[in-house]
Amino acid sequence: MAKLPLSIQAIESSCCVTVPPRKKQTLYSTWIWILTFLIYCSYHMSRKPISVVKNVLYQNCTLVNETVNGTYWCDWKPFDNENAPTLLSTVDSSFLFTYAFVMFFSGFVAERMDLRLFLSGGMVLSGVFASMFGLGYFFEIHTLWYYILVQVLCGVVQTTGWPGVVTCLGNWIGKGRRGLIMGIWNSHTSVGNILGTVIPAAFVSYNWGLSFIVPGLIIASVGVLVFFFMVPEPTLVGLPNPNKKELEGASLPHRRRRQLLRDFADTSDEESASLMSREQEVCYDDKTKEACAEAQGNKEEKAIGFLQALAIPGVVEFSFCLFFAKLVSYTFLYWLPNYILNKTSYSAEESANLSTFYDVGGIIGGILAGLVSDFSGMSASTCAVMLIAAIPMMFVYQVFCTVSLGINIFLLVLVGILVNGPYALITTAVSADLGTHQSLKGNAKALATVSAVIDGTGSIGAALGPQIAGPISIYGWEYVFDMLMAADLLALLLLSRLVMRDIQGWLSRRRVGYNVSI
Repeated sequence: MAKLPLSIQAIESSCCVTVPPRKKQTLYSTWIWILTFLIYCSYHMSRKPISVVKNVLYQNCTLVNETVNGTYWCDWKPFDNENAPTLLSTVDSSFLFTYAFVMFFSGFVAERMDLRLFLSGGMVLSGVFASMFGLGYFFEIHTLWYYILVQVLCGVVQTTGWPGVVTCLGNWIGKGRRGLIMGIWNSHTSVGNILGTVIPAAFVSYNWGLSFIVPGLIIASVGVLVFFFMVPEPTLVGLPNPNKKELEGASLPHRRRRQLLRDFADTSDEESASLMSREQEVCYDDKTKEACAEAQGNKEEKAIGFLQALAIPGVVEFSFCLFFAKLVSYTFLYWLPNYILNKTSYSAEESANLSTFYDVGGIIGGILAGLVSDFSGMSASTCAVMLIAAIPMMFVYQVFCTVSLGINIFLLVLVGILVNGPYALITTAVSADLGTHQSLKGNAKALATVSAVIDGTGSIGAALGPQIAGPISIYGWEYVFDMLMAADLLALLLLSRLVMRDIQGWLSRRRVGYNVSI
């Protein structure tokens, strides 16, 4: 059972006694939005340094301005031979495969314990294990298994992030403008990637150990902040959960009933039955809000299983679509600085900084996808359009990225928009919507499991992408881009049934609107 931290208890007893409930809800939900943004921003920041540091673990020693015998003298053992790209891919994948596997269980754990402790503990441990990778520089550790073990441990504790933040934010924000709100919020991924590139890049040329230790200290510090100031559920401070059908006030039952009857008149028999069940869940007696919420909570708050999550309409399609979308996104995440370094004349630090424009595009793409999804009500179609446009854009970037710095930046932003837009929409608004699907009857505890199933499936693709890209890049980067374009095509095909459903729903709404106007 979740408990309020002492700091929030002190604030409640001293400052919030006379605050109106509506204002209190706004203040808390805004704070949770900011806090969860910082949380996942720091998670992504702490997992990004390896993509920057690999440029100095294995590099072209003939370009270094020193004359030393040996081809690999400037590399860091054990990444000092021709199979170094494969070894680095193994290090990447040891984190990603662990993350993908444990993610399926992380959601179940998150549903059954205090999210504040779940997140704060995971963040502190993430900081410890990220720093351990950097300590390899100071203690001159050259054993491959040490770096793989550290990445495995990082993968385990990093799974606390996504189910925790999505569930916490979902508990505070209803479905109204969820696509836009969570689209803006999901920019934490790209902001974290930018910080996780810029901060390590500042140290990578002379002390790559600090490239891991500094982000590790930052995420651990945010974890301490979470421990003292997170409120995972509105009910802990006497506020209603927006995802539950609670009493809206003693004066509102007739308005509520009239609205339901209007909805009933415009729906199919199946949808009408759902609306009538919603009507029965509203409390119209003289109970207090607290008693009513407790009664409903006792009836509904039961964690769901893996198979129940898969049975929710749309979960399977979006999960496998995310598999390929994250494969593309994480291949860029882990190998883009290295690709720029090999294809241009920029240094390791300049290549890392240039790659951040891909994440700038990711911020824009997430917000744009959420806005279009809110406006159209067609999440699958929004993803499909962006996937269609991303395929030729990746080819264009591959061909023209070396023309000039300006063209490189412009194309990186466009690729970031189109590649990360669907990924951002599925992992945020779509996951939250499916986790609060009407078939769950307001069960807020389902959100963590649904988010974990979708993101866990996607994370398997995220693990495969960088693992495959390393060995393929030896034969030519054009083959890597062919793989990425094929992955986007498969993601598009997996959404085809949901896109057809979107189109049918849109045509149905058009016909209803036309008949009403007549």
